[in-house]
Amino acid sequence: MSNFEDILYEVNGRTATITINRPKKYNAFRPRTVVELIDAFQRAGWNKDIGSIVFTGAGGKAFCTGGDQSDHAGGQYGDNDARGAVGMPVEELHSVIRDVPKPVIAKVRGYAIGGGNVFATLCDMTIASDNAIFGQVGPKMGSVDPGFGTAYLARVVGEKKAREIWYMCKRYSAEEALAMGLANAVYPDDQLDAEVQKWCDELNKRSPTAIALAKKSFNADTESIRGLSQFALQAVKLYYWTEESQEGVKALNEKREPDFMKFYK
Repeated sequence: MSNFEDILYEVNGRTATITINRPKKYNAFRPRTVVELIDAFQRAGWNKDIGSIVFTGAGGKAFCTGGDQSDHAGGQYGDNDARGAVGMPVEELHSVIRDVPKPVIAKVRGYAIGGGNVFATLCDMTIASDNAIFGQVGPKMGSVDPGFGTAYLARVVGEKKAREIWYMCKRYSAEEALAMGLANAVYPDDQLDAEVQKWCDELNKRSPTAIALAKKSFNADTESIRGLSQFALQAVKLYYWTEESQEGVKALNEKREPDFMKFYK
């Protein structure tokens, strides 16, 4: 896919930057977005001239806020690019971020919520603006990521904190994310771009083979989560068709609190 509609792909020296370019939607992703991201990560990840990859969102309000609920109906996604267990290939995108032999840095401004929080978790490193806000919304929206978004998150922040993040659906500041291990560093917003470039400049000096081996070694320890994710998303697909799950999106559209209990029998 050479012409991107939902993302931007740029190369500066030995660093590729992949940007979700849907700022009016707070960089929420639809099926086309995910397909384009997969293509871009493969392009950057297997280019021998690239030493590091930055993953970010356009504008200053959001890194990514998960799936675009305006493109969501009845548990299925209506875009022609839809594929994957839940109507978009999120499992493929999660895998490609892990599989490319280059370090991927999440550069987070504003909201990293829902699926966006999963992306930030999954990247090799996360560097945040001091205005970044992290968190999950799944149980408030009739959704869940029962794979990398949960099991891998527990490896990153600890199981007690991971359970809090998913069960309580709180919002966490950049400093709180740093303290729990969800972020590697936090910088003032006007310094973020320059500081991320400094990290990339250092990475680009490293042995590509050594970096690739290190990344594969880290991944090996949590590789079982990939199988869990593939299996669990099939269950999530069935869940999305239920009235209980659909209540979350309906409540959002109607600007009210969801009432899940009336469907829980």
